[in-house]
Amino acid sequence: MNDLTLIRKNLFRKKLRAILLTLSILIAFLIFGVLGAFHTVWTSGSEVAADNRLVTVNKINFTVSMPYAYWGRVQAVEGVEAAGHASWFGGYYQDPTQQVQTFAISPEAYLATYPELVFPEGQREAFIENRTCLAVGTDLASFFGWEAGDRIPLLSNIWQKTDGTSSWEFDICAIFDGREENMPANYAMFHYDYYNEALAFNQDQIGWIVTTTTDPSLNDQVAREIDAMFANSPAETETSTEAAFNEAFVNQFGNIALILLFVVGSAFTTILIIVGFTMVTAINERTGEIAVMKTLGFPAPRIFRMVLSESVLLSVIGGLLGLGLATLMINAIATVAAAFLPGLAMPLDVFVAGVIIAVILGLVTGLVPAINAQRVRIVTALGKQ
Repeated sequence: MNDLTLIRKNLFRKKLRAILLTLSILIAFLIFGVLGAFHTVWTSGSEVAADNRLVTVNKINFTVSMPYAYWGRVQAVEGVEAAGHASWFGGYYQDPTQQVQTFAISPEAYLATYPELVFPEGQREAFIENRTCLAVGTDLASFFGWEAGDRIPLLSNIWQKTDGTSSWEFDICAIFDGREENMPANYAMFHYDYYNEALAFNQDQIGWIVTTTTDPSLNDQVAREIDAMFANSPAETETSTEAAFNEAFVNQFGNIALILLFVVGSAFTTILIIVGFTMVTAINERTGEIAVMKTLGFPAPRIFRMVLSESVLLSVIGGLLGLGLATLMINAIATVAAAFLPGLAMPLDVFVAGVIIAVILGLVTGLVPAINAQRVRIVTALGKQ
């Protein structure tokens, strides 16, 4: 009988206890995997942000609009290569539960600031030329089954038209995607002019201005000049890099990284205590057996390795099961919510990190029991039997 067989038999000699411990570890790594995947997709906006792209918003909050005239003045700032503006429209399709991320933009200028958005041949031009065109991301089009040539209504709980209705009719004439795989394509865009002329209120206002600089080294200079230009005005501005803006936007919903650390940390601390005490108890129950093993010639280092291996094996089994279940759960959620969480998947780095943490967890929880087993004195242990 080799060491691996002994380790396996000792680990599962009390099946109920082994199952409960495995289940506890499984739950901890299930939480780790799911939250890790969500954290990755939630913060992906900062990763795809261009290093020479700036975003200007109202200093009060990005939800507060700015005068349309600001756009023209920003375009004239030295160091600005291109500038476009966008406004949040939101809206929903057919039912309020079917929300659609939609933006009213300055088509040609806005697309100039996002060269990574790619269109099928002729569709980019069609979008720019057609005032009622709706450019739809591939993820969104796939979710709703939309195709170029469809005519659809989008309804809004906020923006009413001058005729008193809140239904906006669009022709889907373009379906775009991101040049990079991790770029989101789960939103839609349409002409600001069409939107502004039909608005019942808040006309000639824009949500934010996106600019690209001629060189990333000019970012700070351009940002300072833009904000200084509107200082002491009724609508002061705040300009930051796109990455900083995306991070601030995410933080409006809470510090996801801190939440992840707190939840996962609490789970692992609890599991660490449970598994640690259980392993100590299990080794204490086997003091006599360990003494017999030493009597038969098992050296102390070998016993140390066997006991530590039990803890690591238990942790790795529970960790792999938890990460595997998390992967299945994430894949199921991604299938249902592809339009709202594009790119949602189990990241390889999260999975690998989980396996490494499982090994470390096993080493930490098994260290004290292994040391105690190594120190068992044959005479003392057998004398208690």
